[in-house]
Amino acid sequence: MASLQDQLLQSGLVDKKKAKQLKQEHRKEARSRPKGQVHVDETREQARRAQLEKAERDRQLNKEQQAEAEKKAIRAQIVQLITMNRIHREGGDVAYQFKDGTRIKKLYVTPKIHGELVNGRLAIAKLADGYELLPAAAAQKIAQRDPQVVVVLNQYEPTPVDEDDPYADYQIPDDLMW
Repeated sequence: MASLQDQLLQSGLVDKKKAKQLKQEHRKEARSRPKGQVHVDETREQARRAQLEKAERDRQLNKEQQAEAEKKAIRAQIVQLITMNRIHREGGDVAYQFKDGTRIKKLYVTPKIHGELVNGRLAIAKLADGYELLPAAAAQKIAQRDPQVVVVLNQYEPTPVDEDDPYADYQIPDDLMW
């Protein structure tokens, strides 16, 4: 097989004089370098740097994709927990008002469900555009994954009764509506 120089000469792209001149320049360059010094090819160095940069970009992109996949998996877990544990509420006549972000929302529930919401046995979670009632244990599991999904989760703490209170015998009913 002929060298590239011979092929160029045969095709007529380079003449003999130009080929000889390039060969002499190459020899001079080789002689001017001290022995043992490696000739650094800039194109190879640029290619190596570009390859390293591409590998770093690929790693970063892979991390972002993994984080996105993890978010989707957590969201799917939350939706599954809500749909499995939701309590179906029939039309109630008692309005339970709660705060969702900066808005006050109203949910009509039965008096029994209202009492359980107040006492912290039930919670309200946001699913898509609606709200679902959940047991408090399921709401706590959801809050571990994403606390913004759980809108209402009351903590029931009985108030201590003062011994000297003259009205201690008169209990305020839980269902008192103002």
